[in-house]
Amino acid sequence: MPHPTAHDESSHRGDLVVAVVARRTPGAGGVEPFYTDLVLGMEDVLLPLDGAVLLRVIDDPAEETVDYRRWSRTREVAGVVVADFVEDDPRVALLSELELPAILLGGDPSWPLPSVDVDNARAVEDAVAFLVGLGHRRIGRVAGPGGLLHTIARSTAFDAAVARYGVTGESIEGDYSVASGADGTRALLAGFAPTAIIYDNALTATAGLEAAKADGLRVPHDLSLLAWDDSVLCQLSDPPLSVMQRDVRTVGAAAARGLVDAIRGERGTVVHAPSAVVVERGTTAPPA
Repeated sequence: MPHPTAHDESSHRGDLVVAVVARRTPGAGGVEPFYTDLVLGMEDVLLPLDGAVLLRVIDDPAEETVDYRRWSRTREVAGVVVADFVEDDPRVALLSELELPAILLGGDPSWPLPSVDVDNARAVEDAVAFLVGLGHRRIGRVAGPGGLLHTIARSTAFDAAVARYGVTGESIEGDYSVASGADGTRALLAGFAPTAIIYDNALTATAGLEAAKADGLRVPHDLSLLAWDDSVLCQLSDPPLSVMQRDVRTVGAAAARGLVDAIRGERGTVVHAPSAVVVERGTTAPPA
Protein backbone atom coordinates (compact mmCIF):
# COMPACT_ATOMS: atom_id res chain seq x y z
CA MET A 1 0.00 0.00 0.00
CA PRO A 2 1.25 3.54 -0.67
CA HIS A 3 2.50 5.62 2.24
CA PRO A 4 -0.53 7.39 3.73
CA THR A 5 0.95 10.88 3.25
CA ALA A 6 1.92 10.36 -0.37
CA HIS A 7 -0.15 10.86 -3.50
CA ASP A 8 -0.24 8.92 -6.72
CA GLU A 9 -1.48 10.82 -9.75
CA SER A 10 -1.74 9.66 -13.35
CA SER A 11 -3.64 11.34 -16.14
CA HIS A 12 -4.13 8.24 -18.23
CA ARG A 13 -3.49 4.52 -17.95
CA GLY A 14 -2.00 2.74 -20.92
CA ASP A 15 0.31 -0.13 -21.79
CA LEU A 16 3.46 1.92 -21.22
CA VAL A 17 3.40 3.49 -17.74
CA VAL A 18 6.46 5.41 -16.58
CA ALA A 19 6.91 7.06 -13.21
CA VAL A 20 8.29 10.32 -11.89
CA VAL A 21 8.96 10.52 -8.15
CA ALA A 22 8.77 14.09 -6.79
CA ARG A 23 9.52 15.16 -3.26
CA ARG A 24 6.96 17.48 -1.76
CA THR A 25 8.28 21.01 -1.33
CA PRO A 26 8.04 22.06 2.35
CA GLY A 27 5.17 24.44 2.95
CA ALA A 28 3.94 24.21 -0.64
CA GLY A 29 1.23 21.60 -0.13
CA GLY A 30 2.37 19.72 -3.22
CA VAL A 31 5.07 19.60 -5.87
CA GLU A 32 6.81 22.43 -7.65
CA PRO A 33 5.33 23.81 -10.89
CA PHE A 34 8.40 22.34 -12.62
CA TYR A 35 6.94 18.84 -12.34
CA THR A 36 3.60 19.84 -13.87
CA ASP A 37 5.32 21.04 -17.04
CA LEU A 38 7.69 18.05 -17.01
CA VAL A 39 4.77 15.60 -16.97
CA LEU A 40 2.99 17.48 -19.75
CA GLY A 41 6.09 17.16 -21.93
CA MET A 42 6.41 13.48 -21.16
CA GLU A 43 2.76 12.95 -22.11
CA ASP A 44 3.41 14.62 -25.48
CA VAL A 45 5.65 11.65 -26.27
CA LEU A 46 3.96 8.84 -24.36
CA LEU A 47 0.26 9.32 -25.09
CA PRO A 48 0.69 8.57 -28.83
CA LEU A 49 2.37 5.33 -27.73
CA ASP A 50 -0.64 4.48 -25.53
CA GLY A 51 1.56 5.38 -22.58
CA ALA A 52 0.98 7.21 -19.31
CA VAL A 53 2.87 9.10 -16.62
CA LEU A 54 2.51 8.22 -12.95
CA LEU A 55 3.49 11.18 -10.78
CA ARG A 56 4.39 9.89 -7.33
CA VAL A 57 4.59 12.56 -4.63
CA ILE A 58 6.49 11.62 -1.47
CA ASP A 59 7.41 13.21 1.85
CA ASP A 60 10.14 10.78 2.93
CA PRO A 61 13.04 9.95 0.56
CA ALA A 62 13.02 6.38 1.90
CA GLU A 63 9.69 5.90 0.11
CA GLU A 64 11.45 6.34 -3.21
CA THR A 65 13.67 3.31 -2.60
CA VAL A 66 10.62 1.26 -1.61
CA ASP A 67 8.87 2.30 -4.82
CA TYR A 68 11.80 1.34 -7.04
CA ARG A 69 12.09 -2.09 -5.45
CA ARG A 70 8.36 -2.70 -5.78
CA TRP A 71 8.25 -1.53 -9.39
CA SER A 72 11.22 -3.69 -10.26
CA ARG A 73 9.44 -6.70 -8.78
CA THR A 74 5.92 -6.08 -10.11
CA ARG A 75 6.78 -4.27 -13.37
CA GLU A 76 3.73 -2.06 -12.84
CA VAL A 77 5.83 0.72 -14.32
CA ALA A 78 8.17 0.25 -17.26
CA GLY A 79 10.72 2.88 -16.26
CA VAL A 80 11.39 5.93 -14.09
CA VAL A 81 12.60 9.51 -14.39
CA VAL A 82 14.90 10.46 -11.52
CA ALA A 83 15.86 13.97 -10.34
CA ASP A 84 17.49 15.97 -7.53
CA PHE A 85 20.80 14.15 -7.14
CA VAL A 86 23.44 14.34 -4.43
CA GLU A 87 27.07 13.35 -4.72
CA ASP A 88 27.48 9.56 -5.04
CA ASP A 89 23.71 9.27 -5.12
CA PRO A 90 22.75 5.74 -3.96
CA ARG A 91 19.73 5.61 -6.28
CA VAL A 92 21.98 5.22 -9.32
CA ALA A 93 23.54 1.99 -8.04
CA LEU A 94 20.14 0.75 -6.84
CA LEU A 95 18.47 1.25 -10.22
CA SER A 96 21.39 -0.44 -11.97
CA GLU A 97 21.13 -3.37 -9.56
CA LEU A 98 17.36 -3.66 -10.01
CA GLU A 99 17.67 -3.34 -13.81
CA LEU A 100 14.77 -0.90 -13.71
CA PRO A 101 15.01 1.32 -16.83
CA ALA A 102 15.66 4.93 -15.83
CA ILE A 103 16.72 8.28 -17.16
CA LEU A 104 18.42 10.87 -14.95
CA LEU A 105 17.54 14.57 -15.01
CA GLY A 106 21.01 15.96 -14.50
CA GLY A 107 23.49 14.17 -12.26
CA ASP A 108 27.06 13.10 -12.89
CA PRO A 109 27.84 12.44 -16.58
CA SER A 110 29.99 9.46 -15.57
CA TRP A 111 27.04 7.59 -14.05
CA PRO A 112 26.12 4.47 -16.05
CA LEU A 113 22.52 5.41 -16.84
CA PRO A 114 20.88 7.46 -19.60
CA SER A 115 20.58 11.13 -18.71
CA VAL A 116 19.20 14.50 -19.72
CA ASP A 117 22.07 16.99 -19.64
CA VAL A 118 20.94 20.31 -18.12
CA ASP A 119 23.45 23.15 -18.42
CA ASN A 120 22.95 24.93 -15.09
CA ALA A 121 26.25 26.80 -15.32
CA ARG A 122 25.45 28.56 -18.57
CA ALA A 123 22.04 29.65 -17.32
CA VAL A 124 23.55 31.18 -14.18
CA GLU A 125 26.20 32.92 -16.27
CA ASP A 126 23.47 34.38 -18.50
CA ALA A 127 21.40 35.49 -15.49
CA VAL A 128 24.32 37.34 -13.92
CA ALA A 129 25.30 38.84 -17.28
CA PHE A 130 21.74 40.12 -17.77
CA LEU A 131 21.66 41.83 -14.37
CA VAL A 132 25.15 43.27 -14.80
CA GLY A 133 24.05 44.59 -18.18
CA LEU A 134 21.27 46.50 -16.41
CA GLY A 135 23.88 48.06 -14.15
CA HIS A 136 23.61 45.93 -10.99
CA ARG A 137 26.78 45.54 -8.94
CA ARG A 138 25.45 43.80 -5.81
CA ILE A 139 23.62 40.59 -6.73
CA GLY A 140 22.11 38.21 -4.18
CA ARG A 141 20.84 34.70 -4.71
CA VAL A 142 18.39 32.52 -2.78
CA ALA A 143 19.63 29.03 -3.62
CA GLY A 144 18.16 25.55 -3.37
CA PRO A 145 19.32 22.84 -0.92
CA GLY A 146 23.11 22.92 -0.77
CA GLY A 147 23.64 19.16 -1.09
CA LEU A 148 21.99 18.85 -4.50
CA LEU A 149 24.38 18.58 -7.45
CA HIS A 150 22.51 21.15 -9.51
CA THR A 151 22.63 23.62 -6.59
CA ILE A 152 26.37 23.07 -6.31
CA ALA A 153 26.77 23.64 -10.04
CA ARG A 154 24.73 26.83 -9.89
CA SER A 155 26.59 28.12 -6.83
CA THR A 156 29.97 27.48 -8.44
CA ALA A 157 28.83 29.21 -11.63
CA PHE A 158 27.37 32.14 -9.69
CA ASP A 159 30.61 32.73 -7.77
CA ALA A 160 32.62 32.50 -11.00
CA ALA A 161 30.29 34.85 -12.87
CA VAL A 162 30.26 37.64 -10.27
CA ALA A 163 34.05 37.41 -10.07
CA ARG A 164 34.38 37.53 -13.86
CA TYR A 165 32.20 40.64 -14.13
CA GLY A 166 33.86 42.34 -11.19
CA VAL A 167 30.68 42.63 -9.12
CA THR A 168 29.76 41.43 -5.63
CA GLY A 169 27.53 38.43 -4.99
CA GLU A 170 26.18 36.46 -2.07
CA SER A 171 24.12 33.25 -1.93
CA ILE A 172 21.85 32.08 0.88
CA GLU A 173 20.79 28.44 1.00
CA GLY A 174 17.08 27.64 1.01
CA ASP A 175 14.87 24.60 0.54
CA TYR A 176 12.69 25.75 -2.38
CA SER A 177 9.84 26.60 0.00
CA VAL A 178 7.81 29.78 0.34
CA ALA A 179 9.25 30.34 3.82
CA SER A 180 12.85 30.05 2.64
CA GLY A 181 12.14 32.50 -0.19
CA ALA A 182 10.85 35.12 2.22
CA ASP A 183 13.48 34.45 4.89
CA GLY A 184 16.33 34.41 2.38
CA THR A 185 15.19 37.68 0.85
CA ARG A 186 14.99 39.41 4.23
CA ALA A 187 18.39 38.05 5.25
CA LEU A 188 20.01 39.35 2.06
CA LEU A 189 18.36 42.75 2.39
CA ALA A 190 19.37 43.09 6.04
CA GLY A 191 22.99 42.03 5.62
CA PHE A 192 24.18 42.19 2.03
CA ALA A 193 21.88 44.92 0.65
CA PRO A 194 21.68 43.71 -2.97
CA THR A 195 20.08 45.68 -5.77
CA ALA A 196 19.06 42.41 -7.50
CA ILE A 197 18.29 38.86 -6.35
CA ILE A 198 18.23 35.60 -8.33
CA TYR A 199 16.03 32.77 -7.05
CA ASP A 200 16.53 29.06 -7.73
CA ASN A 201 12.82 28.34 -8.22
CA ALA A 202 9.47 30.02 -8.75
CA LEU A 203 8.08 29.52 -5.24
CA THR A 204 10.98 31.27 -3.53
CA ALA A 205 10.85 34.09 -6.09
CA THR A 206 7.16 34.81 -5.57
CA ALA A 207 7.66 34.69 -1.79
CA GLY A 208 10.67 36.99 -2.11
CA LEU A 209 8.64 39.47 -4.12
CA GLU A 210 5.95 39.61 -1.43
CA ALA A 211 8.57 39.94 1.33
CA ALA A 212 10.27 42.83 -0.47
CA LYS A 213 6.97 44.64 -0.96
CA ALA A 214 6.02 44.05 2.68
CA ASP A 215 9.29 45.72 3.69
CA GLY A 216 8.31 48.77 1.67
CA LEU A 217 10.58 48.19 -1.33
CA ARG A 218 9.39 49.09 -4.81
CA VAL A 219 10.08 46.30 -7.30
CA PRO A 220 11.87 46.84 -9.64
CA HIS A 221 12.72 50.47 -8.76
CA ASP A 222 14.44 49.60 -5.46
CA LEU A 223 15.14 45.90 -6.08
CA SER A 224 15.21 43.67 -9.17
CA LEU A 225 14.14 40.02 -8.91
CA LEU A 226 14.85 37.18 -11.36
CA ALA A 227 13.29 33.71 -10.95
CA TRP A 228 14.55 30.34 -12.16
CA ASP A 229 12.05 28.55 -14.44
CA ASP A 230 8.83 30.10 -15.57
CA SER A 231 5.40 29.24 -14.19
CA VAL A 232 1.89 30.60 -13.84
CA LEU A 233 2.97 31.85 -10.40
CA CYS A 234 5.60 34.04 -12.05
CA GLN A 235 3.28 35.26 -14.79
CA LEU A 236 0.46 36.22 -12.40
CA SER A 237 2.56 37.86 -9.70
CA ASP A 238 2.32 41.64 -9.24
CA PRO A 239 4.41 42.76 -11.01
CA PRO A 240 4.98 39.68 -13.22
CA LEU A 241 8.35 38.10 -12.48
CA SER A 242 11.24 38.21 -14.90
CA VAL A 243 12.57 34.68 -15.31
CA MET A 244 15.27 32.43 -16.59
CA GLN A 245 12.86 30.50 -18.79
CA ARG A 246 13.73 26.91 -19.60
CA ASP A 247 11.25 25.03 -21.73
CA VAL A 248 10.49 22.37 -19.11
CA ARG A 249 7.86 20.79 -21.34
CA THR A 250 10.57 20.18 -23.96
CA VAL A 251 12.80 18.73 -21.23
CA GLY A 252 9.97 16.36 -20.30
CA ALA A 253 9.57 15.27 -23.91
CA ALA A 254 13.32 14.66 -24.20
CA ALA A 255 13.30 12.65 -20.97
CA ALA A 256 10.39 10.52 -22.20
CA ARG A 257 12.11 9.78 -25.50
CA GLY A 258 15.32 8.81 -23.72
CA LEU A 259 13.43 6.63 -21.27
CA VAL A 260 11.54 4.84 -24.06
CA ASP A 261 14.93 4.11 -25.66
CA ALA A 262 16.19 2.70 -22.35
CA ILE A 263 13.08 0.54 -21.96
CA ARG A 264 13.77 -0.83 -25.43
CA GLY A 265 17.29 -1.77 -24.37
CA GLU A 266 19.29 1.15 -25.76
CA ARG A 267 21.88 2.24 -23.20
CA GLY A 268 24.10 5.24 -22.67
CA THR A 269 21.77 7.83 -24.17
CA VAL A 270 22.58 11.46 -23.31
CA VAL A 271 19.87 13.97 -24.24
CA HIS A 272 20.74 17.67 -24.16
CA ALA A 273 18.07 19.93 -22.69
CA PRO A 274 17.44 23.34 -24.25
CA SER A 275 19.24 26.25 -22.62
CA ALA A 276 17.41 28.70 -20.37
CA VAL A 277 16.83 32.22 -21.71
CA VAL A 278 16.04 35.49 -19.98
CA VAL A 279 12.42 36.62 -20.26
CA GLU A 280 12.18 40.18 -18.95
CA ARG A 281 8.90 41.16 -17.34
CA GLY A 282 8.10 43.59 -14.55
CA THR A 283 10.62 42.80 -11.79
CA THR A 284 13.92 43.79 -13.41
CA ALA A 285 15.23 47.26 -14.22
CA PRO A 286 18.44 49.28 -13.84
CA PRO A 287 19.25 50.03 -10.18
CA ALA A 288 17.99 53.33 -8.81
